[in-house]
Amino acid sequence: MTEAGVVRGVSVSHARADVEDIGSVGGDAAADTVSGLLARDGVTEAFAIRTCNRAEAYVVADDGEAGEAALADFAAAVPEEVVVSLDHESSLRHLMRVAAGLESLVLGEDQIIGQVKRAFAESRRAGGIDAMLDGVLTKAIHVGERARAETAINEGSVSLGSAAVELAAEELDLTGSTAAVLGAGEMGTLAARALDDAGVDRVVVANRTVPHAEHVACELDVSAEAVPLADAPAAAHEADVLISATGADGYVLEADDLADAGDVVCIDLAQPRDVDPDAAVGDAAAGTASTGDESGVTVHDLDALKAVTAETQASRRSEAERVEAMIDEEMDRLLASFKRRRADEAISAMYEGAERTKARELDRALTKLEAQGELPDEQRETVESLADALVGQLLAAPTKSLREAAMEDDWDTIHAAMELFDPEFETPAVESDDGVAGPPERVSEQFTDD
Repeated sequence: MTEAGVVRGVSVSHARADVEDIGSVGGDAAADTVSGLLARDGVTEAFAIRTCNRAEAYVVADDGEAGEAALADFAAAVPEEVVVSLDHESSLRHLMRVAAGLESLVLGEDQIIGQVKRAFAESRRAGGIDAMLDGVLTKAIHVGERARAETAINEGSVSLGSAAVELAAEELDLTGSTAAVLGAGEMGTLAARALDDAGVDRVVVANRTVPHAEHVACELDVSAEAVPLADAPAAAHEADVLISATGADGYVLEADDLADAGDVVCIDLAQPRDVDPDAAVGDAAAGTASTGDESGVTVHDLDALKAVTAETQASRRSEAERVEAMIDEEMDRLLASFKRRRADEAISAMYEGAERTKARELDRALTKLEAQGELPDEQRETVESLADALVGQLLAAPTKSLREAAMEDDWDTIHAAMELFDPEFETPAVESDDGVAGPPERVSEQFTDD
């Protein structure tokens, strides 16, 4: 497929938005979002990613206006000030930053690169990925892998799960405590491991699919058991700390489920929320970190983790600067490759058109010469070589000019060349008086409207 068009993106993330805003954006699954975007006028490719602290969508469109129009509804439900709109180059850079962990709540976290890969695969299955986004996302993943291999951006606590355990440790002594983990996915598994390392005495893992919970429980060194997600209220009553990260559509724990749970610190990593904020009283109901005097329940959400991760952000700042330099380098390479490819497309179209014309006229000339008498193979080869040489010499200067135009971002010249030398364009031949085809008398008339 011809690589054409521009990329446009929209991002709603923890950087500007709270948990409620992120949860109300792009509510469909990534594949459904991609399918919806592909149905918009002028959109040729689409990609969407949703994590617990971001919701983003990208399109490749015929032009910037078409891309912006296609994305207009994606974040329409949230205040304008929490939405970041991304133009072509900003989209490319932002995706690299996301994969490298520079846009994560926990700077340098490892989980995001896996999430980008999964969203890439889901968008591809939905028919959203072609030449442009394939190159962009492949480059972003490459940058993410380089960042973690060549810098220390991911040293130390590198997941929301481990950050949640750090937050819990600020409020109670985890040594010898009982912990409950709701959800046995990637985030729940990381939280369970972090609790194991923190010295808890027992972990209860609740999950809709119990064998998955058993798999997580078996990885832990401490006493651990797996229970169905329906047993989450009972697990909460036994727990001193509860970390929740399921994919449920609604609350797993209602306020009534925790009304007499005693003293328990709940850290909700899910998007949408797993724990009803009203389970806590006072400030906690508003999503901040506080303890309910009546219920003994403290509820924290993703917004509360921002303060916990501030120290990690500061310690990794120098490594982040190294990653930024890496992204600058990879951006230059990506943009240069796009320029070369765009020039090569125009050059290829130009040569294809010339080759078709050469083949047609060469066939006619050889047919005429054969009609005039026997045409030895040596003479046939001489005529064919002459035709090849003429095409090569005539197109050498335009080829050079197109490559220079691409490197100088002269897209007007590139687009003009694509229109002039489109492989589907057939230049009509004009028969001369003696029956030999020749060029049209007024070539310009082929490119003007009647």
